[in-house]
Amino acid sequence: MTKSTSFKLGAALAFVALAMGVGATALLLAATGAAAQATQGAAAAATGAVASAGEATGWGLVAAAASTALAALGAGFAVARVGTAAIGALAEKPELFGRLLIFVGLAEGIAIYGLIVSILILNRLA
Repeated sequence: MTKSTSFKLGAALAFVALAMGVGATALLLAATGAAAQATQGAAAAATGAVASAGEATGWGLVAAAASTALAALGAGFAVARVGTAAIGALAEKPELFGRLLIFVGLAEGIAIYGLIVSILILNRLA
């Protein structure tokens, strides 16, 4: 596989991941708006409290989705780069396996941090 082919594949995968993230965020916003309108009373609708509460919840869901999606995308790129270098180093010196495993684990930790941030955001919304 040439460099341009692997770059095109990576760009296509990144585009698909971004499109899925945008679609999931749109679905969450639509569901949140419908749920907020269904649960609020007529008195709250007259004062305009529904729009501000629904809007804040919607932006909170967008922030949670963005933190998870971008952290997972960054972790994927990091693992791809570190994993490739680790395999190359492992082919030359097999005794480096433990050290290289730590580097790949650190790259995967980026996705965990994004997930933790999104959980904290969702806890503030509830």
